[in-house]
Amino acid sequence: MPSKESAELADLYRSWVAAMTAKPDMGLDEIRRLFSHWGDVTADPRGVDYLEIEVDGIPAMWAIPHGAVRDRVLLCSHGGGYVVGSMYTHRKLFGHIAKAVGCRALIVDYRRAPENPHPGSVNDMVTAYRWLLEREGLKPQHVALTGDSAGGALALTTIAAARDKGLPLPVATMPMSPWAGMDTSGQTYDTNKDRDALVSRDTTTALGSLFIGEKGNPKDPLANPLYTEYSKFPPIYITVGDAETLLDDSRRIAERAKKAGVDVRIDVFPDMQHVFQFLAGTAPEADDAVKRMAEWVRPKLGLS
Repeated sequence: MPSKESAELADLYRSWVAAMTAKPDMGLDEIRRLFSHWGDVTADPRGVDYLEIEVDGIPAMWAIPHGAVRDRVLLCSHGGGYVVGSMYTHRKLFGHIAKAVGCRALIVDYRRAPENPHPGSVNDMVTAYRWLLEREGLKPQHVALTGDSAGGALALTTIAAARDKGLPLPVATMPMSPWAGMDTSGQTYDTNKDRDALVSRDTTTALGSLFIGEKGNPKDPLANPLYTEYSKFPPIYITVGDAETLLDDSRRIAERAKKAGVDVRIDVFPDMQHVFQFLAGTAPEADDAVKRMAEWVRPKLGLS
């Protein structure tokens, strides 16, 4: 049985859906204000400081746990269909993960669609990764990626784009509920349509069309991780809720990566909503997921 605390996220999602249903002509600015409350359900992690910076002109934020090692970093990409969400909505979530791992996290406020459709977001993430290597002097084996939903997709496509540019690859990646863009062919869009409180075919189509743009290719390997080439990828750890319409996105991504010879682990959490890790510090399921992520990635980063 899911914890009573986990219901808070579903309640938040239902309130958003109700607000948008009641006002079908809601503008993008108002939708973004609605989603700016995403992090309200996340408890503030104790002992984590935040510092806003610019990374080659891109806004970003350091989450710095007290006592964290300086030469290991999580490169973080926020979710929101590439259209909503920000480093502010996600700072506490990534702060919890960074604290559990014991390293700094760089949260990138990549350019969003529709103002900057694909490949704007993945280009910004590659710029941030290159900045960590060249300006911060980090070794690639001391960098791991993580992100949720669209940011979970970026935690995969950023690696493919970095590989295409000849950059050395990070040591690992931890996508949370990665989103396959406009693809809605997964069976769980049907089987979980009455369980998922937020994501439906309609929301995926609406956000996906803004992300891809009029002339974009929804099957672009750098836009849709179902089409990404995973050869030579570092290990992947996917966490996802089994109440999600996007559950099959995670399963199919994992299967594609495994067929390419990648070390893949996927954990499916019973009765959990989309990016249930937002409940870090509030619900035991989220704390368990954060703990598992940290235990998986610490040895890969060379942390005991």
